Amino acid sequence: MSEPPRFADKEDPMSAAVAWGDTTAPARVPGRPRLHLVPTGDAVPARAPRRLRFTRRGRLAMTITVAVLVAVAAFSAWSSLASAAPTGVPAHVVTVASGDTLSEIAAREMPGVRTDDAVLRLVAANHLQNDQIMTGQTLVVPAR
Repeated sequence: MSEPPRFADKEDPMSAAVAWGDTTAPARVPGRPRLHLVPTGDAVPARAPRRLRFTRRGRLAMTITVAVLVAVAAFSAWSSLASAAPTGVPAHVVTVASGDTLSEIAAREMPGVRTDDAVLRLVAANHLQNDQIMTGQTLVVPAR
């Protein structure tokens, strides 16, 4: 059999003081956090700003966002053009006479349309808050 290893200071093989090198310096473990000094104020070196880098997911999100914005803008433009299209019969203006009501004006100016529907159209076309009108007020009568 071979002889057991010899230890420098002790005969006991379980001793912690094995002579393997200089034990006065603390062991440095790689990856261990250390204190770094960071310059402040005028001592900070000027650095060019880093270029913005998009990941694949970021590029996809940006593309989807732009596509949605373009679709919303196109839909908005299309719907505003569709609502502004002329219907063939131009609207005209009526001045309210003394004693006139919206129902009378609706029946007189929009024959062939139910009176309640005509009143609602007059209110909507003139942005009225209620059905109250005043003598001398001008009302836009919408096209049929």
